[in-house]
Amino acid sequence: MKATLIHGTHDIRVSSDVPDPVIRDDTDAIVRVLRSCICGSDLWPYNSADDNPQGDRIGHEFLGVIEEVGSGVRNRTAGQLVAPFVWADNTCDFCAQGLQTSCRHGGGWGSDGTDGGQGEAVRVPFADGTLVPMPGEPDDALLASMLTLSDVFSTGHHAAVSARVRRGDTVAVVGDGAVGLCAVLAAKRLGAERIILLGRHTDRTDLGREFGATDVVAERGDEAVEKVRELTGGDGVDAALECVGYVEAIRTAIEVTKDGRLVGRVGVSQYSDIPLGVGEFMRNVGVHGGVAPARAYIEELLPDVLEGRIQPGRVFDRTIGLDEVPDGYRAMNDREALKVLIKP
Repeated sequence: MKATLIHGTHDIRVSSDVPDPVIRDDTDAIVRVLRSCICGSDLWPYNSADDNPQGDRIGHEFLGVIEEVGSGVRNRTAGQLVAPFVWADNTCDFCAQGLQTSCRHGGGWGSDGTDGGQGEAVRVPFADGTLVPMPGEPDDALLASMLTLSDVFSTGHHAAVSARVRRGDTVAVVGDGAVGLCAVLAAKRLGAERIILLGRHTDRTDLGREFGATDVVAERGDEAVEKVRELTGGDGVDAALECVGYVEAIRTAIEVTKDGRLVGRVGVSQYSDIPLGVGEFMRNVGVHGGVAPARAYIEELLPDVLEGRIQPGRVFDRTIGLDEVPDGYRAMNDREALKVLIKP
């Protein structure tokens, strides 16, 4: 079958010689991929991976149909439309707490001998725990938004939940990438009254306004902090959602947060130290968040997608086939595309 492999920095290839997935454990399922996509976090290995002649599978956001299940699978059947995130048994103590990303027996796609999602099919471990069934027949018009539940919209929601966004809040979203725009949508869904989007790409911030942003701050650094403070009467925001992963972004998020409130951080961290000094200590500002346990959110968010109340699939601004995936990576890396949808 065809699948995407990463061979090194800026070296993404699509191979037609990848072995078809097969059932290895009785709890496995084989899923035929209907839609996948390139994640902003995929750009980190794209820009830093060591050379690997054999190549590694890549991709963790996908939506597909079950084609086969192992003899130990009890609650998933062939023909179901399903979405995963990480693979997890969904029965261990961490999973029971809604933290499937810390599953004692699980892992991430493209590692530990598992497949990547940017291909034609995937072997899914722990099918009963990993796969969330979607009701009804696949609806092409909804597939893009349903796909976002496997990561990007669930990640924006995780930022809002981590910062404890409440009805009537004023929220700042740092970053106008796909996660940031989904965080705007998530904050609006949770009842935020005012949403300040920090970004400088007009095409993206325009979509952010359609998603619910009431203000846009194009400044960065100290100027951005000053502007947000000005917009909030000097106090700062009730919740800040950091959706970039750079130290400047987390510093900005912390500095615009009102005393006693939280920053929800979901940008993949490209820093090792969070700037929480004496000033932040005295203001009781906290930081919460990390990788989104999407499995814990999909069933909650799905009805709003199915009924059209939210349309997070609008973050996809380019659709490609598998053979075009290398150029899709280039386009996202060069900021020519916001988020690339893949139709195998």
